[in-house]
Amino acid sequence: MLKDQNQQVSDSGTAIQAGGSVTLINTGLSYSDVREVALDVFRANFFELSGIAKDTARARAEQVTEEFLSKLEKENPNGLGKANDPDFQYALFTVQREYARTGDKDLGDLLVDLLVDRSKQEQRDILQIVLNESLNTAPKLTDNQLAALAMVFLFKYTQNFGVGNHEMLGQYLDKHVAPFGPKLLKNMAGYQHLEFCGCGSIGLGTMNLETILGKTYQGQFLKGFDPKEISERDISIGNDPRFFIPCLNDRSRTQVRANSKEGLEKMFESLNVLADDRSKILALFDLNKMSDSEIKTKCIEIRPYMADVFDTWSGSAIAQFTLTSVGIAIGHANIKRLVGEFADLSIWIN
Repeated sequence: MLKDQNQQVSDSGTAIQAGGSVTLINTGLSYSDVREVALDVFRANFFELSGIAKDTARARAEQVTEEFLSKLEKENPNGLGKANDPDFQYALFTVQREYARTGDKDLGDLLVDLLVDRSKQEQRDILQIVLNESLNTAPKLTDNQLAALAMVFLFKYTQNFGVGNHEMLGQYLDKHVAPFGPKLLKNMAGYQHLEFCGCGSIGLGTMNLETILGKTYQGQFLKGFDPKEISERDISIGNDPRFFIPCLNDRSRTQVRANSKEGLEKMFESLNVLADDRSKILALFDLNKMSDSEIKTKCIEIRPYMADVFDTWSGSAIAQFTLTSVGIAIGHANIKRLVGEFADLSIWIN
């Protein structure tokens, strides 16, 4: 039987009564509150080790938790409120557990990036599910396999619209390719393991790196044409500098000012170019393109280390590999881990 309970509550207070114990959850958690919750999650769930191993595991868990909270506070401070969400606590424990086991700094940074992205998801949708799965999958992969995912994602699924000349292309390769090139997988077993882990599949078709670059950054690999072609083809806008520039590979000739057909189409739309002119400019864009072998030579001329990247690409299953949503998420996080800023993952997974 319940006893009579009398309470006096101020105007700003809240009265709570119950027959048993009451647990209060403060949703306005501070950084230190969240840190304590995060470490409690680890202590309550990680199996007990002994001696030095126990101390090492605890220290690693504290380290990765601090790194996560620091990054979270910078990128998504609202994510601190996720501390009381069971699914998020589970994802957090996955990161703590795997880093406590391995102490691998690169893996820890990768998991932190994935978890920060996970903190931005407000509902259970495909992106949240993919990120949860990625947290479980990434620890099963070697550094070489992670590098392969990053490069497949970069070359086959992205395009940098800011690359406007060979110097900028070289800088782009330095930042996004050079850190991963020497680590790329060559053996078939490595790609079979990626397939087993649900990161992608080895298909029958082969996509040469030269072909990919020639399509994604076509404007970097044109031989140009005589400027008279513009008037002879009766292009009404004439030699408009918004669409035509001196050829990057032969300054005596002219080329279309675009990296790809996709980018060129967007320019047409934004500038309301007539349909007749569009087809004629597209025809000039496809005029005198470099062959695959010439594209490879040009890339190696711009950055000599690309020779090894081309060799690995042509001599391994990476040319046949396509990514699943989990492979995309891990590849994206691995690039972001090194380069810092990168386009939002929701562009590819939505």
